Amino acid sequence: MPECPKCRQPVETTAIACPHCRTTLKAFGHPGVPLYRAEGEAALCDTCVYHHDDSCNYPQRPHARECTLYTNQLRPLDNAIYRPSASSLVKRWLQQNLAWVILGAILLISVLLALRG
Repeated sequence: MPECPKCRQPVETTAIACPHCRTTLKAFGHPGVPLYRAEGEAALCDTCVYHHDDSCNYPQRPHARECTLYTNQLRPLDNAIYRPSASSLVKRWLQQNLAWVILGAILLISVLLALRG
């Protein structure tokens, strides 16, 4: 079970605020987004990937003490690339082009009936 960064009491992973000290644990209005806090005197920006590659647009940059986008540059990034399976690609294609598939089937049946008669 995670602990509150301020009072170090255990809190539920779904908690938006600490039930003991009322410290905000998740981003305001986004309960699934974690809120990262700086420990000590250094700002989060000092060790953030987005600050060092100059792609951060956070208004408190470069002195942010709390941030939802923080990514520690010292930790390796997860380079796992999502690759959907062939069946999920076919299902998605059929969902997107269902009208064309139905129209093509009707056209094919019409041509077969015309050739038969």
